[in-house]
Amino acid sequence: MIILILFAFLAGIVTILSPCILPVLPIILSGTADLSGKKRPLGIVVGFVASFTFFTLFLSSIVSLTGLSPAFLRNLSVWILLLFGLTLFVPQMQALMERLISRLTRFAPNGQTKHGFGGGLVIGLSLGLLWTPCVGPILASVISLAISGTVTAQAVVITLAYALGTAIPMFILMQAGSTALSRVPWLVRHTTHIQKGFGVLMVITAMGIFFNADRSFQSYIVQKFPEYGVGLTQLEDRQLVINELKKITGEPMDKNKIGKPMSSLTETSGPRAPELIVGGAWLNSQPLTLAELKGKVVLVDFWTYSCINCQRTLPYLRKWWDTYKDKGLVIIGVHAPEFEFEKDEANVVAALKDFSLTYPIMQDNDFATWRAYDNHYWPAKYLIDKDGLIRYTHFGEGGYDDTEDWIQQLLTEAGETGVDMAVSNPSERTYANTPETYLGYARIANFASTERIVKNKVSKYSLPTRLYGDELAYGGDWEITDEYAHPAKGSLLQIRFDAKEVYLVMRPKQANGNVSVTVDGKAQFAGEDVVDGAVTVDGDRLYKVVLLPTPGEHLLELTFNDANVEVFAFTFG
Repeated sequence: MIILILFAFLAGIVTILSPCILPVLPIILSGTADLSGKKRPLGIVVGFVASFTFFTLFLSSIVSLTGLSPAFLRNLSVWILLLFGLTLFVPQMQALMERLISRLTRFAPNGQTKHGFGGGLVIGLSLGLLWTPCVGPILASVISLAISGTVTAQAVVITLAYALGTAIPMFILMQAGSTALSRVPWLVRHTTHIQKGFGVLMVITAMGIFFNADRSFQSYIVQKFPEYGVGLTQLEDRQLVINELKKITGEPMDKNKIGKPMSSLTETSGPRAPELIVGGAWLNSQPLTLAELKGKVVLVDFWTYSCINCQRTLPYLRKWWDTYKDKGLVIIGVHAPEFEFEKDEANVVAALKDFSLTYPIMQDNDFATWRAYDNHYWPAKYLIDKDGLIRYTHFGEGGYDDTEDWIQQLLTEAGETGVDMAVSNPSERTYANTPETYLGYARIANFASTERIVKNKVSKYSLPTRLYGDELAYGGDWEITDEYAHPAKGSLLQIRFDAKEVYLVMRPKQANGNVSVTVDGKAQFAGEDVVDGAVTVDGDRLYKVVLLPTPGEHLLELTFNDANVEVFAFTFG
């Protein structure tokens, strides 16, 4: 028990370094802006610790007993934070809020109401309901118990330890900001403007959370900085911690058999996979059972849509689904909600659209399948062979190459051919920092030509004098449709990329097309499909255009020698 409390506390401290803190960082920093309330930072952390602990453990029970929607409680918190943001730059709102807080805290000691503690407390109470942390196995186990209605004294103390660990760096950050605003001369002179700026930022943040922009922001951060926050939850990924978790959660399955990857690809045995126990809707598919999928290879992926660690694994799952779904692989995403609002089917459907997930997803709102597999992690992967046996597991991020090796091995055992290919996913063996880049207007990003895109009409574009990381630009006459772009003869395409290999999906329009390729202005580092400095586009496929000896940042320029090519998307490896 002491071990779990200690590691939960440490996990809470390192959370301040994770991308999960970014969507609520403006709210935390706002605690530094109101110099009229010296105790506001203390009120925020006290409210946060109390709220996060209480709602993590009891929100599911509250919703069940009262019938209140978790979305209602979440939106109420958003509006409270928005009002507090307004008080920082609207004097009338500040006066109104002070009177309201004074009435609400009239039984509190005078010092606490006069120095901003009460206002900070309300902010912290709201923040604790809104924040969705990057959860490791300790809090994951506690949350799964809470959602199933099992809240013990141990669970309360562990959750409290995690919240306290998170609150300490929050408090230090706010105190440091308050000290700087009161002592640094330039900041002191501009305190009013800084306060108003924080107020505006807080209002924008609250509205962003209301419209679920925080999820899109996290997804963007993951795509732009794929290594950011990787490994923070590994602090808890120790056998000592797992052994202690078994004592508070029970263990229906043998961890020696499924709790770690098998040592070699020749292993032929494993425990039988428990059947799926649905706790909500099936999405992207009719209901499935493992019994009816016997003979197929099944990858069961436990995830939840607000989990940043889960989001980082989704590109690999999409790639495996596209590559192997016609060769006998079935991916089933088991959506086990980390927080109450993630039980809402509409929210999950919106997340599937945001992340472009098309494989079957089942809701595990009651954590029944989670408990059947004795799972403790978001994300977690269980790979099941044609006979229904669990042959491989992986917990957390990483291990993508090993997982795909196992997919190929089990598909081969199931009688599929043509799967003993090189690993196809953009994993540890690759060096791509530039994300997949689409060239049609529907999904184009980082477009740097000075002209605005004209949809579905031929228009002239110009190249900028310099491209920065991941930016692309068109030069010459182009027709840009929703899915692809069609250049005229002599037109140019430039992209600044950071990778070792570059691939481009192209197709000929009528006759074969021809595209010249240069890297940093030279016809070098040619990919497999480049001959004498050019690619012949003779079919609808992925063309390998660049192969560097080592990964790095370079400028790729394509010159279209005719008008017979349509370009769709870059990928990098």
